[in-house]
Amino acid sequence: MTGLVYLVGAGPGDPGLITVKGLEAIKEADVIIYDRLANPQLLRYARPEAELIYVGKLPDRHTLKQEKINELIVEKAKEGKVVTRLKGGDPFIFGRGGEEAERCVEEDIAFEVVPGITSAIAVPAYAGIPVTHRNFNTSFTVVTGHECPEKVKSTVRWDKVTLASQTIVFLMGVSNLPFIVKSLLDHGRSKETPIALIRWGTRVEQRTIVGTLDNIVQKVEEANFRSPAVIIVGEVVKMRNRLSWFEKKPLFGQRILVTRARSQSSALVEKIQALGGEAVEFPVIRISPPKRQDLFDEAVKQLGKYDWVIFTSVNGVHHFFKRLRELCIDIRQMGKARIGAIGPKTAEALTDKGLMVEALPGEYKAEALVEHLRPLVKPGEEVLLPRANIARKVLPVELERMGCSVTEIDAYDTEVDAENASEVVKLLQEGAIHVITFTSSSTVRNFMKAMRAATEDVTPLLAPVKVVCIGPITAQTARELGLHVDATADTYTIDGLVEAIQQL
Repeated sequence: MTGLVYLVGAGPGDPGLITVKGLEAIKEADVIIYDRLANPQLLRYARPEAELIYVGKLPDRHTLKQEKINELIVEKAKEGKVVTRLKGGDPFIFGRGGEEAERCVEEDIAFEVVPGITSAIAVPAYAGIPVTHRNFNTSFTVVTGHECPEKVKSTVRWDKVTLASQTIVFLMGVSNLPFIVKSLLDHGRSKETPIALIRWGTRVEQRTIVGTLDNIVQKVEEANFRSPAVIIVGEVVKMRNRLSWFEKKPLFGQRILVTRARSQSSALVEKIQALGGEAVEFPVIRISPPKRQDLFDEAVKQLGKYDWVIFTSVNGVHHFFKRLRELCIDIRQMGKARIGAIGPKTAEALTDKGLMVEALPGEYKAEALVEHLRPLVKPGEEVLLPRANIARKVLPVELERMGCSVTEIDAYDTEVDAENASEVVKLLQEGAIHVITFTSSSTVRNFMKAMRAATEDVTPLLAPVKVVCIGPITAQTARELGLHVDATADTYTIDGLVEAIQQL
């Protein structure tokens, strides 16, 4: 049985610019064939068992020829698989998607085209340049810039293109810039015509050079400006001074590693990206049900005896109540218990369950909760602590010193998750990670363990990277493991962490 091929435009680079249908095609695929202009972050939406095939340029081999890519698509589809061909920008705008579609037709393979946001429009927009503006133009032209000056005759009709519209966008034209500029000047454009080049547009590496046709070649050479870049020519370039927005965001230019468990990372990722940074998820913690589920179950079946139930994390709240539902234990059995929590997010999770928190310290750590509880607890009271298997012992030890009877149970286990460690090492080697965030001591320990397993000497790789921790306990662990901590959040929350990143 023949499979199905999706020809998907991945957009210009920002993973948030993938279309809804394009994302669905990634999630459905058995095979994803992608190139260097498709943001690799999109691959995290692929199914775990999906085959990922890179057909872009690698240091040890040249770009796979288009004919070979066509045959690869056909081969995988004939195996009965759903194939998603993930291409930068739009597949039908200088993306050779038409050739891939033709090959599917020749082999009687079903295909669908999923248009993408083209870099011809999106990249100038991210640089603050609208391709149309009523004060400057009524049309624009998109032209391939990937032509060789040594050709006997250019396939671009320069005599028609140069003055046909007020704005011209060239794709893939950096290496041919001198030829493009000369052709425009030879065919009637003024040497004072504004021009801009935007490299890696919509990504944290975005860089923009603005000039005129008279000086842009020199500016590009002096800046050692390289592809991939979009070139835009016309009076609309003048709007950049007023409309530049992306490059003014607080975290623009920052690629930030998020080490939090994937189930918890979304809020941090969203805040980073809203501020113009790029979040790279490397969850070094995997959260799972406790190995000693029997001990947990035994404790909660006696729920009515506890005078206090104290939660130290949102995860603890989630897993505690999930297990109560599974065991069909009525929450009203803990009616006499007073509730304690560390941190406002944990308290918020309990409030969502209809429970009022009576003990919430101003500082979000165990030591502060201990001091907060001192005047509240009484000797002989029964205290239940549903926590992580690796939780610190400060709280149970101090409560027992106060005369309480403490039942400490593992509500969930945290384990090392070193998947994709080699990819993170590669990013570090390329200098592509600027900040690493840690939200707990376990994220620090697991991160260092994963890095040391993936590379012989991680120290020089981490030296130029900024390290930001959510609180002093996490920062202390980082220092003990040899990391230099550049910032610690004043308030031990995700918002506090993001604020600390902005102040670097």
